Amino acid sequence: MTPMTTRERFHAVMNFQLFDRLPLLEWAVWWNQTIDRWHSEELPANLTDRYDLYRHFGLDIYWQDWLPVRRTTCPNPAAHGAGIITSMDDYERIRPHLYPPVEELAKRWPNWTQWAGRQQQGEVVLWFTLEGFFWFPRTLLGIEPHLYAFYDQPELMHRINSDLAAWHVRIIEKICSLCTPDFMTFAEDLSYNNGPMLSREQFDTFLKPYYAQVVPLLKQFGVIPLVDSDGDITIAAPWFEEVGIEGILPLERQAGVDIVKLRITHPRMKFIGHFDKMTMNRGEAAMRAEFERLLPTAVQGGLLISCDHQTPPGVSYREYQHYLKLFRHYAAEAGRMSTGLTGTRKGDIHLY
Repeated sequence: MTPMTTRERFHAVMNFQLFDRLPLLEWAVWWNQTIDRWHSEELPANLTDRYDLYRHFGLDIYWQDWLPVRRTTCPNPAAHGAGIITSMDDYERIRPHLYPPVEELAKRWPNWTQWAGRQQQGEVVLWFTLEGFFWFPRTLLGIEPHLYAFYDQPELMHRINSDLAAWHVRIIEKICSLCTPDFMTFAEDLSYNNGPMLSREQFDTFLKPYYAQVVPLLKQFGVIPLVDSDGDITIAAPWFEEVGIEGILPLERQAGVDIVKLRITHPRMKFIGHFDKMTMNRGEAAMRAEFERLLPTAVQGGLLISCDHQTPPGVSYREYQHYLKLFRHYAAEAGRMSTGLTGTRKGDIHLY
């Protein structure tokens, strides 16, 4: 099969088409502590930029922009997980420090134009992140007060998400006037290891109406919408699929997520991640077993294998290099198996 460009390969896998190999992907930037460790080992000290590291490790380049909802004048919470508002009056007071107009983000747009040129050459995949309708109110209210607010302050929750959806629309229109990003993610983190932190009723009441305002616009522009949530997303996956979200990352294995079950119940959803990062310092056999677990689903398309979160600092530089060596092997093997399916509709095969 003719070698694909980085962008062609992404879209082939995501659209359940034949592909030459799986992307060699790190969707999340590494922990600072991980890079610090690698600098103390064999990683050259001058390599600190995310994209220089991609090149150093021979990874495909996926360029990301996380759009800030807070203006630079917005106060910070007193501690991690704390809030900066407690009431509607607080929100009205803080609102001028939120939702920066596109003109205020002017320094970002030349980067989009520059990277769009490389995207058009097929060299890179472009994506952006918006804070979701569970995530953002939590950053304003704080973790625990946010959960109470679903019951105690519904008007405030709706006001925040209404304003957020309107801002998202403006940002999407601006970005898509510069280029067509390949995909985007809503940062949500609404699940933990036992499932979602809200009920289906709460999702339908407080999140669904606002996704309904934003997701159709993304699809109109040709951008693949994904949701980013840690924990076990299995229960919430159909909720997102029903509002038009096309996929999920990172599918944390330690939370019990099972790609085989997800693929059966969501045959056309797109997934990124799911490689159990906890195997990366357990030796070759453990890592091979993890790749073998993922390979049958990956061959069908719709799954970009990657770490199910950031590589932890317990992984040495040499262990990470060993992981990449195995990744290249299985990425190529998936491509060979994919091209061997010529004449078969990918969605109809079952390799489990």
